[in-house]
Amino acid sequence: MDCAALLQEITHYCRSVGLAESTFGKLAVNDGKFVNRLRDGGRITTVTLDRIKGFIACNPPEADQASRSLLVPTRRTTSPLPAAAPAPAATPVEKNFRFFDNRQKYLLFVNTCSEKWDVAERVSQELTNLKPRPPAVRVFDAGIGDGTVLARVMRAMHHRFTTMPFYVVGKEISLEDVRLALEKMPDRFFEHPATVLVLTNLNYSDAPWLVPQSLTAATSLVWHEVALTGNTGHEFEEQITALQPFLAEAWKTTPSRTTGNPLPDRPAVLVLYREDHRFLLDPLIPRRGGTRADYDMVIASQPYRARASLDFKVKRVVAPLARSLGPGGRLIGIHSHGNDPGVEILQGIWPGENPFIHDRHQILKGVKTELGSHARHLNFNTYSDARSLFRYSMHALPSEVSESIGTSTVFAAWNAAIYVGQVEDSRLEEVITDRRYLEVTRDVLHKHNGLWFWDESYVISRRSD
Repeated sequence: MDCAALLQEITHYCRSVGLAESTFGKLAVNDGKFVNRLRDGGRITTVTLDRIKGFIACNPPEADQASRSLLVPTRRTTSPLPAAAPAPAATPVEKNFRFFDNRQKYLLFVNTCSEKWDVAERVSQELTNLKPRPPAVRVFDAGIGDGTVLARVMRAMHHRFTTMPFYVVGKEISLEDVRLALEKMPDRFFEHPATVLVLTNLNYSDAPWLVPQSLTAATSLVWHEVALTGNTGHEFEEQITALQPFLAEAWKTTPSRTTGNPLPDRPAVLVLYREDHRFLLDPLIPRRGGTRADYDMVIASQPYRARASLDFKVKRVVAPLARSLGPGGRLIGIHSHGNDPGVEILQGIWPGENPFIHDRHQILKGVKTELGSHARHLNFNTYSDARSLFRYSMHALPSEVSESIGTSTVFAAWNAAIYVGQVEDSRLEEVITDRRYLEVTRDVLHKHNGLWFWDESYVISRRSD
C-alpha cells in the first residue's frame, strides 16, 4: 500500500471513531506526529505498517459506532481485550485480597456513623465559591468510595446549577465501591440529564486527565463508553446493572508484593451519559488519548492513609490534584484530625497512640514547596480551626448510651474507633482475647454521652485568569 492510500485510510478511521490524528499516532505507533510526517511525504517500514493495521483491526469503526468503546492492544496481540500481565503465584489469601482496609469494618463504619453526610455537607459549602465556565461544571472526586458523598454533592450541584451540564470524574480502585457508587447514579441521570459521569482506576497523577503516563499502561487501557437509553431511573438502573461483568473484568486488582495494597491489573475508564443528550454533551464526552482537566472542584476526602509519609501525601496525591484545577477552581481536602473520643478509646488500649501525624498546615506547606513556580497561581487556605474542623458522630439513640449500654452499640463504637485510627489486624489480635477493650469503649461512651470524631479540611484554590 502506498503512503497516500494509507493516509486516506487513517484519516477515514480517525473520523469514524472520533479520534485525533495525534492520538492515533501515539497509540498505534507511539508517535504523536506520525500522521503529519506521513502527510509531508515521510516513509514507513513494513513493521510500522503492520502495527497500524493491527491497531485498526483490533478497533474497527463498526464496533465503535455501536458502543463508542475503544481498546488498544499491545504490539503483539490482536485480541479485543488486552491480556493482563500474568499475576505472580499467590496463596489463596492473596487471590481473595480485596482492600487494605478490612471490608467489614468499612461497611459497618459508614452505616453507623455520619461522616459521609457531614463530608458531603462541607464539600457542598464550597459550591457557593465556584464560578463555572462553559461548557460545564467540572468536578473530580479523588476517591468516590461507596458514592454517598458524590451522590449528595451532585444533588447539591443540581440545586445550585440546575441548567448547567455536569462533567464528573471519579477515581476508585475498589470494585465493591464502584458497584455501590453506580447503584446511586440512576437517579442522578434522571434528575440531571445533562451529565457525563466517568469512573476510572488510574492513579492520582493520571486520573484527572484520563490518560496513563506509562506507555505500558496506555497500551493496555480499557476504555468503555455507554450511552444510556430511555428516560426513567429504572431503565438507567437496568443498563448500569448490566455492566457488572465488564466491571468484574476491568476492575481486577493484584496485591502489591511490597505493600499489600491493591494494584489494578489494567487501567480502565468507564464513561456514562444519556443517549438523548448526546448532541448537547458531545463537547464534554472524553475521548481516548487524554482530555483537559481544568476542574472547577476537586474533592479529596480521606485520599491517603493517616500513617502514610508526608512525602507520599504531598507528591503522590495532593500536588497532582492541585495541578488539575482550572481557573477559579477549588480543591477541598479532608482528613481525620484526632483529639476526640475515638482517640481516647485507642489510647485506653495503646497509651500514647496517635495515628494522625500530619495536619493541614504541614500538608499545604509541603504541597507549596513541591509545586514550585506553579504555586504562584494558587492560594493555600488552612483556615482557623473554627472553620476547618467539623465533627461527625456515631448514630445512637439517647437510650442506647444510657447507664446500660448494649453490646451491639459498644461493638459499633469500637469498630469506628479502630477503623478511623486505621489499626492493623495484627495489633487487634493482641487485645481482643479479653474484654478490656469493651470496658474501655463503654467508659468513653459514658464520659462523652456518645462517640464523635473530628475531621479537618483545607482548600487550595487557583486564581482566575
